[in-house]
Amino acid sequence: MPRYEIEHYCPLTESQKDELAEAVTRIHATAFSTPKFFVNLRFTNIKDHAIYVAGKRRQNNRIFAYVRHGPSRSKADFESVAEQIIAEWDRIVPLPHVSRSTPKPDRTLRSLTFFGCISAGYEAGFMTPNAGEDKQWLKENLAAFQWRADEGDGEFKEMIKECKARGLIE
Repeated sequence: MPRYEIEHYCPLTESQKDELAEAVTRIHATAFSTPKFFVNLRFTNIKDHAIYVAGKRRQNNRIFAYVRHGPSRSKADFESVAEQIIAEWDRIVPLPHVSRSTPKPDRTLRSLTFFGCISAGYEAGFMTPNAGEDKQWLKENLAAFQWRADEGDGEFKEMIKECKARGLIE
């Protein structure tokens, strides 16, 4: 469903990527009743990419979030998600700069932009629901999810367990 494209100029360790992925997934899933299984992230090191802002080459860290938009999701909702993600970035990314011979890369998150452009989609074998219709969609597809879990699909087992714990399904 949502896709977060995290473009970073500063180096990120694998553990930082893991922590950021967990944090962004938790924040989005909690804010919008989306099962974590459907929150997608991709990290791209853009150190060698030509990025221009105001007509000048710049190097910065940024996140583009492609999300489902609808009447159940307000600008304030997305701003709250942004504030939480920024706080997690600030907690996870800054590490002490060890080398004194190289310039310290800018580790700040310079932008986080939400694009409410997902009109429809297909993921993990299912058409995705409209924004705000996740609970009904989960209910309608529970038998198919359960069948996949029973057939040994660990991701669906985890998703069903999570959704039950969060009260998204019975």
